[in-house]
Amino acid sequence: MKIFHLFLGTLCSFALMITLLITSVEAVTYWTPGYYEKEYSKYKVLESVSMEMEDLLDVTWEMMAYLRGNREDLHVPTTVAGQPREFFNEREIAHMEDVRGLFLAAIAIRRCCVMVMAVTILLLVTIKADLWQVLPRTICGGTILFFAILAALAALISTNFTKYFVIFHQIFFNNDLWLLDPRTDLLINIVPEPFFIDTAARIAITFGISVLVVFAACVTGIFISHSKKIRKNL
Repeated sequence: MKIFHLFLGTLCSFALMITLLITSVEAVTYWTPGYYEKEYSKYKVLESVSMEMEDLLDVTWEMMAYLRGNREDLHVPTTVAGQPREFFNEREIAHMEDVRGLFLAAIAIRRCCVMVMAVTILLLVTIKADLWQVLPRTICGGTILFFAILAALAALISTNFTKYFVIFHQIFFNNDLWLLDPRTDLLINIVPEPFFIDTAARIAITFGISVLVVFAACVTGIFISHSKKIRKNL
């Protein structure tokens, strides 16, 4: 396999893995509404915020719409402890504006990755590379490498989730707005640390399944390519 073919195929595989990872985050965050209800019940969130499940889920959907860019602000009226009020205070709104930036940036990165995949495949076609020969092998190799890096990172984080949770926020936020106070900020009560751990595990499982599907497809492609070569030599 030529070096340039190997480079293009590996680049395509990494773009594919990043696309699948971001899509897995999106799937868990946006596409499984029953997940939030289950987590809220599991960690007794209703008691923590003194709200009814229906009201809390309404707030959650509005928050998700905001993170996706489908809502302009986070001024969400609701009922807490029997009293009408805005769910998010000004500090929480400022913090969630930063979080929204991360979510929208991830979507933009995914678009770029899709473009990279399209361009690399187009280049391979243009230089008349054998796609059945190049892509399955490089995607398999790239997938193993990418997954090994993620597995090592996950193993490191699992040794002290709180420590690396703090480091993550220090890297991606240039302020201390994420340091919420459970006495005044309801947001920290609806997404406690165990919720983040469960969510990370769910994302990992979703991503792992999608990677296995891709890997199986690539192995099938390698088998087809190998079979064609054998028949050609007969």
